[in-house]
Amino acid sequence: MSHAQTMINDKRETFGWAMYDWANSAFSTTVGTVFLGPYVAALARAAAEAAGAPTVSILGIPVAPDSFLPYCISFSVGMQVLFLPILGAIADYSHLRKQMMRLFATIGAVATILLFMVTGGLWWLGGLLFIIANLSFGAAIVFYNAYLPDIASEEERDRVSSYGWAMGYLGGGILLALNLAFYLFSDKIGVPGDLAVRINLASAGVWWLGFSYITWARLRARHASHALPPNETYVSMGFKQLRKTLGEVKNFPETLKFLLAYFLYNDGIQTVIAVSATFAAAPLIQGGLELEQQSLTAVILMIQFVAFFGALLWGRLANWIGAKQSVIVSLVIWSGVVVYAYGGLQSENIVLEFFILGMFIALVMGGSQAISRSLFAQMIPDGKEAEFYSFYEISERGTSWIGPLIFGLANQLFGSLRYGILSLIFFFIAGLIILPFVRVDKAIADVKKYDAAQKAQ
Repeated sequence: MSHAQTMINDKRETFGWAMYDWANSAFSTTVGTVFLGPYVAALARAAAEAAGAPTVSILGIPVAPDSFLPYCISFSVGMQVLFLPILGAIADYSHLRKQMMRLFATIGAVATILLFMVTGGLWWLGGLLFIIANLSFGAAIVFYNAYLPDIASEEERDRVSSYGWAMGYLGGGILLALNLAFYLFSDKIGVPGDLAVRINLASAGVWWLGFSYITWARLRARHASHALPPNETYVSMGFKQLRKTLGEVKNFPETLKFLLAYFLYNDGIQTVIAVSATFAAAPLIQGGLELEQQSLTAVILMIQFVAFFGALLWGRLANWIGAKQSVIVSLVIWSGVVVYAYGGLQSENIVLEFFILGMFIALVMGGSQAISRSLFAQMIPDGKEAEFYSFYEISERGTSWIGPLIFGLANQLFGSLRYGILSLIFFFIAGLIILPFVRVDKAIADVKKYDAAQKAQ
């Protein structure tokens, strides 16, 4: 066994691993959350008006300008559901995990940098580049997560996972703050608003690619690359590996039970994050808060930086009371958040109330996700980390349409966004019902039994 394989809990390597979260979070915040959606929608609306039509045409299909990017998001998520498991299987079989992570991170970052080219009649290019970048982002995350069991021992995984999430919030938050400041003051320095947006979009790709080099320098490849049998390719062997793994998942019932719980409560978390800006900005008559843009921007930035401390706090909490219990605590708080968003936020100090609510969201947001990731790392067999994390990523991304659908239906049925927010309690209650029945000790024992059987073969 090589020195690289035996090295674990190395602070230098852990820092390098966490810096990838710092690097790629710029894409989530600057591109995904703030700048790309409104910019592409405005370009598409201008194209529709120039053509004298209410819609734009994509491959002959009429598309509402404001719906174009959401459709691209849905399509890229669908592509992830199809491709991530096979990519995970190829990575596990070939032992080329680091190389594949680097390849997809580079493709994603370059596609993000190229968003600078999206102007005027090239509005459709924004959607195409986003699909490439988002698919690559998801693929690289699978290989990144799969490194967690390699770089951290069981007792250190909660802390290391939380540290990675915290660095992500800090990195994404710092670039977003710089970009918002640049955008707000661009006119004063003679930079047109649309050019400022394009510079900000490209900066996320430069940040992603640039800081990733710290990760590539410090993260070690764990195994020698696997030689291919005659007349086989990595793709064909990846399909065989995936088929074999799917046939063996029955050996891990507790892992599957945890995935089901995660599938549900994480959908609730993702939906709260996705719809909170809509809820905050919507008119009072629709059940919204009618907050001004600067108040909303301040809350978004505050959440990024408080989430940094929240992720670290939950790493400590998991150490004190156990990983599963700390996730359960976070789900109770999430339930309180949606109940308060429904019934509270009625006073004259609505901005302050929303700010405080945002602080609670920030405290549990990173923590619940970071500890879920490290808890899952204890429940997966050796040598199949990328495959199992591809299922984990799919349960995060592939279900992200269910929460928004329930939110939208509740809003439509009751005529108020507050009922939409309240409906999301279903996901947290479902998680609170299933998660206590997940037997972590049995999941770990099942994995050890499977690993021992594989070594004996």
